Amino acid sequence: MKSWKLSMLAAAAMTVASVTAAKADIVIAVVGPMTGQYAAFGEQMKRGAEMVVKDLNAKGGVAGQKVKLVVGDDACDPKQAVAVANKLVSQRVAFVAGHFCSGSSIPASAVYAENGVLQISPASTNPALTEAAAKKGWKNVHRVCGRDDAQGIVAGRYLAATFKGKKVAILHDKTAYGKGLADETRKNLRAAGGKEAMYEAYTAGEKDYSALVSKMKAAGIAAFYVGGYHTEAALMIRQAHEQGYKPQLVSGDALVTDEYWKITGNAGEGTLMTFQPDPRKKAMAMPIVARFRAQKYEPEGYTLYTYAAVQVWAEAAKRAKSLKMVAISKAIRGASYETVIGKLSFDAKGDVKNPEYVWYIWKGGKYSEQ
Repeated sequence: MKSWKLSMLAAAAMTVASVTAAKADIVIAVVGPMTGQYAAFGEQMKRGAEMVVKDLNAKGGVAGQKVKLVVGDDACDPKQAVAVANKLVSQRVAFVAGHFCSGSSIPASAVYAENGVLQISPASTNPALTEAAAKKGWKNVHRVCGRDDAQGIVAGRYLAATFKGKKVAILHDKTAYGKGLADETRKNLRAAGGKEAMYEAYTAGEKDYSALVSKMKAAGIAAFYVGGYHTEAALMIRQAHEQGYKPQLVSGDALVTDEYWKITGNAGEGTLMTFQPDPRKKAMAMPIVARFRAQKYEPEGYTLYTYAAVQVWAEAAKRAKSLKMVAISKAIRGASYETVIGKLSFDAKGDVKNPEYVWYIWKGGKYSEQ
């Protein structure tokens, strides 16, 4: 009798445990530079992730479970990114929306691949992120943004056509993102019949680029392309204007933050950058954009891209009827998803098919599509 009672108690305990497990939250993460000089982008990612998780939970969550969001800070540092990735694995996260910097996403992806964690980056554009993963047979790596080899075509052709017969400089910050984008732009500049007069690396995080600016001024550089982030690009153009030198600054998607103008002031007027068409203008995004603005927050840059990354994961889990990485990855690749940034179709490597890049210009303290 005693044995029978113990068996019943054990069965009851197992039932309670299984019910509790069934109701447990699904833990997902958003990871980016929450601190440091690129924290403006981390804020964009965090805001986007918080909003989409709130919206998912309001509709019952994913697979009948509520979604819990944790935030990871890699400060765009590769070593810190790996440490954060390992911590998230120990927390049993099912999915990571991140990272922001390619130099963080690439090493972190190895940790996620080894532990079966799905990764969708809202912002990492270096082709190596998905190319290297594909060569190794990893199925966990995806992104909802375009790649540098698509962005570099637009920038390189523009520089070749607009500054034909004039001197162009290509600069990069030595990071996976910055150098990758600069090199793709350089390659396409040359393919279009142009050639850079200067190719220079600079150190990110410095406050004084006046020596580099003086070198460009002495060389008669009419336009310079920055493969890097908004903080350094902003200082360069501001310090150029302080020397009475006004070259055309051209750059990429890392300038899509109002913080750029806060650093440049009027020196930022006329700065050109490539980015994908503004998702805030899409009909499907407008209700969400309105909610952000009601919170006194402008969902610029990668805010909506992060929202979309989580959307894709949630819908793929629904289609796959599973929370396992392999099943969700299979549901993503070769399929299309309606998201807040538009319809996204994914290829076999986890990249978005046919990403479109357009020109933006800074005028009067705001950036807009040309």
